[in-house]
This record gives sequence, structure tokens and C-alpha cells, in this order.
Amino acid sequence: MLDIRGLAKKLPISEAGSPGGSRNASAPFLFSRISATVRRSERIALIGKSGQGKSTLLRTLARFHTPDDGDMAWERTSFRQIDPRLWRQHICYLAQHPVMLPGSVEDNLRTVSRLHGSAYDLALAGRLLRAAGLGELNVKATAGELSGGEKQRVALIRSLMLRPTVLLLDEVTSSLDALSTRAVEQLLQQWHEQEGTALVWVTHAAEQAERACDRIWFMSGGTISEDATASDFFRRPGTEEARRFIGHAMAEETP
Repeated sequence: MLDIRGLAKKLPISEAGSPGGSRNASAPFLFSRISATVRRSERIALIGKSGQGKSTLLRTLARFHTPDDGDMAWERTSFRQIDPRLWRQHICYLAQHPVMLPGSVEDNLRTVSRLHGSAYDLALAGRLLRAAGLGELNVKATAGELSGGEKQRVALIRSLMLRPTVLLLDEVTSSLDALSTRAVEQLLQQWHEQEGTALVWVTHAAEQAERACDRIWFMSGGTISEDATASDFFRRPGTEEARRFIGHAMAEETP
């Protein structure tokens, strides 16, 4: 279980403005007062307008950023008492624009076994590649030369082979066509059911959030203003801001 209490992150100095400036005075925090719990086997969509700090929140949960206030606890132990490497074995972040490590696709997939001294699961790698629509991909190909969508899927498989307890997904289908997007959603659903991995998924697609997740965190005003089941949120949003967001998002997705 990942427990989040009063988490806050200040705006970077370049964005906050000069001391005494209006933006610095009115909005010193990118987000604050974030309190929530991620339980095992949950699927949570983190949604809201751009600029709320959704990606920064995921990166903070993964300890790529240090919170300016509040605490995060893994199985009741504060992040301050857990080695960052061990933390990230359990709580894994997958970026929107993945970085391929030097070498081949297979070299990238073998990263986890090399880092942790474990045997490389060739059968699992093959199964995940096929499920992600990459069954015909040459694993000896240079990873850096893949298309953007192929890199996203290889990075996802690389993360899954770590077998994290919580997977933080930052718009991981943004470079994919509709068919590949559905393949990734199905892969994550199957993995979630088989492994019990919790998913926290930033997406700008309201239909994806409703389709792929059971719970919604809606960010507005620099915090999580609504925490509800997906069915309740999309049918009975609790705030006017959420109603406007849903209406706008659904209108954009209507052909």
C-alpha cells in the first residue's frame, strides 16, 4: 500500500516568477494537500486540465522529485527511511517520452535482470512483446532507432519485467494508434489481473480513463479535488469544474 499524506511540490523558480511577483505570491506550489491511498490491485486514472502537475506528482511518487511538504509511505514506512532504488523496485514510473538505453531491444529488456542479478525471463519477454503487438519486432534491432510508439511499448515491457507493485503511467499510449492503444490497455488489464499490480495512469482521454480504470483522481486547484469510482465520477461529478472538464473532454473525443 502506498499512502500519501499532505504532499506538496513548489513551482520551479523559473515558473514561479521573481520574489514578490504576482505568480510567486499567489501560486507558490504546483500542487499541495495531496492525500490519498493506492491499494494493491487498484486502477486509478489521474486526470485534469494541463498545468495541474499530474506528471510531476507521478515523478514525485517515484522519487525523481523530492516533495517540499508532506510524506509518502510504502507499507507504512516513510520514503525517508527507504533506499530510493528499493522504493523504485516497488513503485515504477513510465514516462510519456521513454528513453531507450544503448544497445538492442533485447539489451533494454535484459536491464532488470542485469540490475538485480536475476535470470532473464525469455518466455515472459516474448509473451509481453506479442501482447503489445510487437511479436514481429526484431529484438536484435537498435532500440534507439525504433518508432515513438515502439519505444513506448518496449519501455512498458521493460517496466513490467521489474514486476512492480505500483506502476505509474504517464500518458503511455499518446504515440500509439487506436489498435495499438487497445492492445496496451488489454495487456495492462491482463497484467493487473495476473500480478495484482496497482496502476496510476495519467491520461487526457476521458473515454480511456472510464474504460481502463476503476477509480478517478481529478486534479484541480493544485490538489486532488475529487477521488471517486469511475462510474460515480463520470455520471455524477461532484464539482462544477469536473463537470466542465468531462463535457469538454467528451466533446473533443466525439468524431
